[in-house]
Amino acid sequence: MKAYLARVDITLKPVVNDPQGNTIRDALHSLGFGAVNSVRAGKYMEIRVDAASKKKAEESITEMCKKLLANPVIEDFRFEVEELKG
Repeated sequence: MKAYLARVDITLKPVVNDPQGNTIRDALHSLGFGAVNSVRAGKYMEIRVDAASKKKAEESITEMCKKLLANPVIEDFRFEVEELKG
């Protein structure tokens, strides 16, 4: 088994309203950052997993996202997996 690190980004789908993103955008405007057109808020996770191969680690992370980490109705996910050295 090898150790892998997955960096997972979960974001709302583009068609879903993002009140948290809107609040952040408005706060940035009030701080003088008027050039900000929009903000989309999301979740970021780092998950360490042991797997026989990078492909197996990716399959495992995909299942985690589909079953628990992301709501497939309103959220998209993407991730990168790298092998940990040492």
